[in-house]
Amino acid sequence: MIYTIYHSTRFFYQHEVGFSHNLIRLQPRDTAVQKVLNFDLSIEPMVSEREAYDDFFGNHLHHLLVREPHNILKVAAQSRVEINIDSLERLQENRRRVLALTYAQAQERMMFLTSEIIEAKQFVLKSPLLTIASIDMLNYALQSIKAERSLYEGISEFMGRIYEDFSFVSGFSDLSTPVDTVFAEKKGVCQDFAHFALTALRGIGLCVRYMSGYIETTPPEGSEKLFGSDASHAWFSVFFPGFGWFDFDPTNNMVPLDQHIVLGYGRDYGDISPIQGVVSGSGSSHLDVMVDVEREKSS
Repeated sequence: MIYTIYHSTRFFYQHEVGFSHNLIRLQPRDTAVQKVLNFDLSIEPMVSEREAYDDFFGNHLHHLLVREPHNILKVAAQSRVEINIDSLERLQENRRRVLALTYAQAQERMMFLTSEIIEAKQFVLKSPLLTIASIDMLNYALQSIKAERSLYEGISEFMGRIYEDFSFVSGFSDLSTPVDTVFAEKKGVCQDFAHFALTALRGIGLCVRYMSGYIETTPPEGSEKLFGSDASHAWFSVFFPGFGWFDFDPTNNMVPLDQHIVLGYGRDYGDISPIQGVVSGSGSSHLDVMVDVEREKSS
């Protein structure tokens, strides 16, 4: 199956900006399950310098320098991504095998420093946007994750409890909102739920990545889907030694399969934010974001 993703961001500046530097992370990455067929990035006003490269984690970045004075910066990305069904089936088979791995066995295996485990261990450390897990957070995770229990089943239950215990409240939080506050109030958005999961699970010794991307949404029965009604999405991925990485989406209480498109991953949101920039100017600014994810119909 093939998805077309359109992601548009417009920055509105109170006063004219002389120039701006921008890092753009809007090109999906190739994975074992998905392949990027096409990617196009358009910028207004005209870009003076443009460079594409991969970051430390293998995410695709575009560095853009705009020298033309402007009050509005428009960034639009369009991608076509193919999801490989055969690869999904192999992932499902690997998921059935990983069910036998207990939390205690996983911790024991992490002591053997293979290259894969050494690389994964960077995702057990505290990251810039996250605090160290509190005792209450650790206890919350350990209600589901027991030494002799299947680690996969424990994390699945942990994901489901976040879905049941936390409320999705848009506007409650921003990047400066501590994970402690999200946990205490039991509300936030997908980014907050992923950050809480990272904090709690890393606190009990698991390697966990922040996943950024998109999810296909469907309108209510009998309604047409409106263009631009989607949004960016976030979830988390856990390393199972001997089996690899497995994704979990606490916002929807589901295992990401054919409806999730991976943009990239990192230690937290700061490593994979879609757009970061520095401008020369003064005054306030605001942005408008529009995302559309559409599954192409089979011919």
